[in-house]
Amino acid sequence: MPKLSKRPEWRALKAHARAMREVRIADLLTGDGERVARFTLELDDLLVDFSKQRVSGETMGLLHALAAAVGVESWTRRLFAGEKINATEGRAALHVALRDRSGEPVLVDGADVMPEVRRVLDRMRDFAEAVRAGKRCGHGGRRFRSVVNIGIGGSDLGPAMVCEALSPWCHPELAFHFVSNVDGADIARVLAGLDPRTTLFVVTSKTFTTQETMMNARAARAWLVEALGEGAVARHFVAVSTNLEKVATFGIEPANTFGFWEWVGGRYSLWSAVGLPIALSVGFERFEALLAGAHAMDRHFREAPAARNLPVTLALLGIWNGNFLGAETHAVVPYSQLLRRFPAYLQQLEMESNGKRALTAGGLADYDTAPIVWGEPGTGGQHAFFQLLHQGTRRVPIDFIAAAAGEYGHPDHHDALIANALAQSSALAIGRSEAEARAALVAEGHSAKQAARLAPHRTYPGGQPSTTILLKRLDPRSLGMLIALYEHKTFVQGIVWGIQSFDQWGVELGKQLAGRVLAALDAGKDDKSLDPSTRALLRAYRRWRDD
Repeated sequence: MPKLSKRPEWRALKAHARAMREVRIADLLTGDGERVARFTLELDDLLVDFSKQRVSGETMGLLHALAAAVGVESWTRRLFAGEKINATEGRAALHVALRDRSGEPVLVDGADVMPEVRRVLDRMRDFAEAVRAGKRCGHGGRRFRSVVNIGIGGSDLGPAMVCEALSPWCHPELAFHFVSNVDGADIARVLAGLDPRTTLFVVTSKTFTTQETMMNARAARAWLVEALGEGAVARHFVAVSTNLEKVATFGIEPANTFGFWEWVGGRYSLWSAVGLPIALSVGFERFEALLAGAHAMDRHFREAPAARNLPVTLALLGIWNGNFLGAETHAVVPYSQLLRRFPAYLQQLEMESNGKRALTAGGLADYDTAPIVWGEPGTGGQHAFFQLLHQGTRRVPIDFIAAAAGEYGHPDHHDALIANALAQSSALAIGRSEAEARAALVAEGHSAKQAARLAPHRTYPGGQPSTTILLKRLDPRSLGMLIALYEHKTFVQGIVWGIQSFDQWGVELGKQLAGRVLAALDAGKDDKSLDPSTRALLRAYRRWRDD
C-alpha cells in the first residue's frame, strides 16, 4: 500500500491547492448562485453551511476520491461491526453501541453486548430517578443537594461539558461540581461550599488507580469521614469503574458501582455510565434523548453517501485546510454560553485521538495530522482573539456553532448574538480591501492624505475559511447529534492520515516520569536518571517548599 503522500489522489490535491490558494472566498460566494445550496447539508434540526470554505466542486471531488482510496467506507463498516480496529491495544472501539437504539444485536468477539449495555442503563435510570426524587438519601436521611464528579480526561470533560450545555434542564434542587485537577485548590474550593450531609460523590476511574482521580477521591473521603464517620462512605460515594476489588476497599458497595467495558475509550465514554452525572442532572429521559441524537448521527454516518455525509464532509474540509492550505490550528467558536466547554471537550477528542505520527501500517507520517484545536464562546472571543483572525498573518479555519432558539428568554439578546455570529463569519471570509477602507475614511471626513495613511490599518484581508453549524435548538437530542458529528469527523481523519485514533500512548510517558519525580521528592534524594534541568528545579522546589 503506497504511503499517503505518494498516492495519486494526494498529489492531485497538492496540485489543485496551488491553484486554489489565491482564490478569494468572496469571489466563490458571488460567482455561483447555487453555491450555498450545494454546500449546505442538513440532518433533522442540524444544518451545516460550508460555502465559506475555500473549496470548489472540483476540490470536494478530489477530497472524496482520497477518502475512497484509503477505504473510509470499509473502515466505517468495521467500526460498527465491533472489529478490533484499535490495533495497538487489541480492542474494538464500539462507543456507538452505547447509544444504539435499533434493537439489533451488536457483536464483540461474537457476543451481543447490547443486553449488558441495557442492563447498565437500567441501573443508571433507577439510581438517577431515586436521587432526583429524594428517595436515595445520604447518611442521616437528608436528600442530596450537591453532586461532585471526580474524574479526569474523558471522565470529566464529557460529563462536565454536557451538564453545562443542558443546564436549563438541570434538577432545580441539585448543584453539580466537577473536580479533575490534582492541584489541591480544585477539590478544596469545591468542598468549601458544601454540606457533607447532602453531598453525593461520583468517582470515575476504569481501573480505580488513576493518580489524580484517586488523590481527589481520598481527599473527599477524608472530608466526609471527618464530618460524618466511616459509616457514611457507602451512602455518599458511588463509583464508575471495573475494578470491584479496589472500589470495595475504598468503601463503595458493589450495588453502587457502575461498570463499562474495555471497548469504551475515555474520550468516547460520556454515553456510558460515565454519563451518570448527566442523568442525575437532567433526568434519564433526557439522557436517553442525548443517546438518541447521537444514534441518529451514527445512522447518517453509516448510510448517507459520502457527498452528503456530514462527518465525512467536516473531516475532509479539515484535511484540506491543514494538509493542503497550510492551516496549523482550528478554532471552534460556539455562539452559545451553554457550549462554553465544548472547545475544551473537542481538544481532547481531536488532539488525543489524532495527535500522532506513527502510522498504523508502519513508519512515520511525513505530513501533519491533528491541528491545534482551540476556541472560546462568542461574543467574548470577539474582544480577545478575533483581532488576529481579522488582521493577523495566520490562516485559521473556524467552526461557528449557534442555535436558532435561546433557552433563557431575552430574545433581543439572542438576536444580537446570532447577528454577531453571522456577521463575523461574513467579515472573516470577505474582508475589506484597502481601496474600500480608504473610501470609507474619506466618507467619514478624513482628508485623502489621512485616509491613505490610515487605510492599511482599516484593511481586512478576508479569506478566513469557516463552517457554520446551526441547530434549531440546543437540547439533549441536538447536542447528542453535534457530539457524534465531531466524533465521526475525528475517526474519518484518522483513517485518512493512516493513524490509530483510539489509543493515547502519548499520555503515558509523562505519567511515568511524574512517578519518578514524585518518588525522588518523597525520598528527598537526587535522582541522577533525571535530566539536569529537572533535578535543579526539584532542588529549588524542595528548598522553597521546606522554607
